[in-house]
Amino acid sequence: MPVVTIDGPANATKEAKKAIIEKVSKIVADAYEMPIESITVLIRGNQPDNIGVGGEQLSSKH
Repeated sequence: MPVVTIDGPANATKEAKKAIIEKVSKIVADAYEMPIESITVLIRGNQPDNIGVGGEQLSSKH
């Protein structure tokens, strides 16, 4: 039973998360030749203060 974890922005909309879950589930199910019902997708939202890119806090870049 594959589990896919996606770390993304905390402000993603419900619609965006729905699309990600549907698309990722299909791709993984197809790749593993497994039923889509066996795929679990976890989306974790991260605040820009908690992310560093290139040595800088993401919140200070935007």
